[in-house]
Amino acid sequence: MSVLPNVHLDKTMMERYRSIPQPEDKVQVLYIWIDGTSENLRCKTKTMDFEPKKPEECAIWNFDGSSTGQAEGSNSDVFLYPAAIFNDPFRRGKNKLLLCECYKYNKLPADSNQRKTCNEVMQKKEVKELHPWFGIEQEYTLLDRDYHPFGWPKNGYPGPQGPYYCGVGADKVYGRDVVEAHYKACLYAGVKIAGTNAEVMPAQWEFQVGPCEGIDMGDHLWMGRFLLQRVAEDFDIIVSFDPKPMPGDWNGAGAHCNYSTKPMREKGGLKVIESAIEKLSRRHMTHITYYDPKQGKDNARRLTGLHETSSLDQFSAGVANRGASVRIPRQVGEDGSGYLEDRRPSSNCDPYSVTEIIIRTTILNETD
Repeated sequence: MSVLPNVHLDKTMMERYRSIPQPEDKVQVLYIWIDGTSENLRCKTKTMDFEPKKPEECAIWNFDGSSTGQAEGSNSDVFLYPAAIFNDPFRRGKNKLLLCECYKYNKLPADSNQRKTCNEVMQKKEVKELHPWFGIEQEYTLLDRDYHPFGWPKNGYPGPQGPYYCGVGADKVYGRDVVEAHYKACLYAGVKIAGTNAEVMPAQWEFQVGPCEGIDMGDHLWMGRFLLQRVAEDFDIIVSFDPKPMPGDWNGAGAHCNYSTKPMREKGGLKVIESAIEKLSRRHMTHITYYDPKQGKDNARRLTGLHETSSLDQFSAGVANRGASVRIPRQVGEDGSGYLEDRRPSSNCDPYSVTEIIIRTTILNETD
């Protein structure tokens, strides 16, 4: 892979322009969408003459889908349907971030639009009655411009894993400024960020989003990812969501999905949790195809049974077992209620796909 050119802008110069007063009747709305890779995000800005408070107050827009892997050049327009709105921590004031769904020229959802069917599932009466909550632990790796993990020796490797997880100190953590800036940006934007920590591999971090009910899980995680990449851009650092960024004796990166319904959270909920796990066990390989953008090929590099992962080919479950496909936290086992943790989704998964298939399996009782 070629190294990115060493292009640096003087960030201090931007301050003189940030201080320019913005007209009261003008608002910048940044339209954000998932491109044809089902992993990467794109964005562009539209000026509006009022401050939108709801996504439906924003106009449907379009973009050149031939440049994003979502259309042919001879019929390139792809429509942006506003879906979720957030405050803009970069421009601030009345300015907004707008997460959108992509639709083709014939008004059918683009191939990368997994939100539409996910939302349809979440809106079903039998699903809404159970108030499904999700929390996703998003792991990621910070890279230098040469795509080498940030802070790693250029001609070697850091010491073996052990002291880095939740570590403190310049010899144990790399890139904390990015993490702290991202945290603040999420809080300002209204993303339901629950926490963050350094992970097992040096230069690897995690932020948690949730609990979110229904479609909000996908909306808030995608916006959290956008904010992370946008913040890292200011620090001239690359964010990788690759599930196995470094081969060898290094941990991969996942997006563990914590899941519960109202009956699971109530007294005696452990039996409901165990029933859900049984349903998940019967559709293991189906879920694997939903848990990364390449229908399991990315996860095959990560789910090896080593480095705190389960086997790709075999379902397993257990209390406090980080090597299981699905883990019941120790406290949940003791309380007899709570939630389960599906540890199979990859760090580059589409949260819409993950939450949809979990609902289809555990609430709608779909089978293969």
